[in-house]
Parts: sequence; C-alpha cells; structure tokens
Amino acid sequence: MSSEESSESSEPGRLAGPLDKTDRAIIAELLKDGRISIRALAEQIHISRANAYTRIGRMVADETITGFTARLNPTRVGLGTSAYVTVTIQQNAWRAVSESLRKVPYIEHFALVGGDYDVLALVRTPDNTALREVVLEQIQSIPNVRSTRTWLVFEEAQGHGADWDDQDAPGRS
Repeated sequence: MSSEESSESSEPGRLAGPLDKTDRAIIAELLKDGRISIRALAEQIHISRANAYTRIGRMVADETITGFTARLNPTRVGLGTSAYVTVTIQQNAWRAVSESLRKVPYIEHFALVGGDYDVLALVRTPDNTALREVVLEQIQSIPNVRSTRTWLVFEEAQGHGADWDDQDAPGRS
C-alpha cells in the first residue's frame, strides 16, 4: 500500500482519513479564533504544543485545513453592494468559463451547481454601477455564457455550520 493510499479513508468521496476528537477540537478552536497561538490552542484542548503543531501540519498537508484568513465586513471595506448571480453556460464549457470567472474582479466565490442554472457566483462591489459593469460587461462577455440572473442581497447572516464539538458528526473516528 502506498503512503498516498494509506492516508485515504474507506469512506467514499473522502481523500483524507477521518478526524478524531482532538482534530475536531483543534478545528473548532481555529474556527473560533484563527489567530490563536499554538500554545493557547494546546492548553485549551489539553495537548502538547508538539502534538498541536503536528496535527495542524498534517491537516494542512492533507488539505483538511486549506488556509487561515481574516473575515471582513464587506460594507466596512467599501463593498456595499452584494448579489448572487446565476449563470447559464453552454454544455461542457465549465472549465473555460471557470477560468474566465477567476479573473473577474469582485467575484468572491463561485460554484458549479445542479438545477436551473449552471454557476452560482457571489459578487461584492462598491455600488450598483460596479455591479452592473461586472454582470453586464464582464460576465456576460465571457465566451460560452448564455445568460445571467442577479439577486441583490439586502441582509446577510452567518449560519451555524458544522458542530465541530459534536462527537457524532461526520468524520469522527
């Protein structure tokens, strides 16, 4: 068995092994405060600093943790207009459209989705004029884009997400 195979889980669709109680506790703490020191993290979950470093390093290497970042308030940083934009594309054009969408400023996130539309994008701009430019001039000019539909966001809230302290959650070993 290769080292790549040994790190894979028997669960379909999972590339990394399941997370144990300590991994889940580390993730829970990092989600609460991504700036927590290793020392404070280790103390909080009652493990050694070396163990914390090793586990975080492993989760970064196997892409369980894909990065550490700051969350911004869009309005406070000058991006007061937010919208979800659905995009319908030509069949089999996902790769080309995806590559073009990556280059469009103000697109915060986009995903290939199933249903009535092919792509769902979250766009944050300074104002409606910039949103109009992004949607009508930039997205609609991408080859293989057939149509778009835009929904303005009036208010946002953060959902609960996964409960990383729940011992019965998926990925627990």
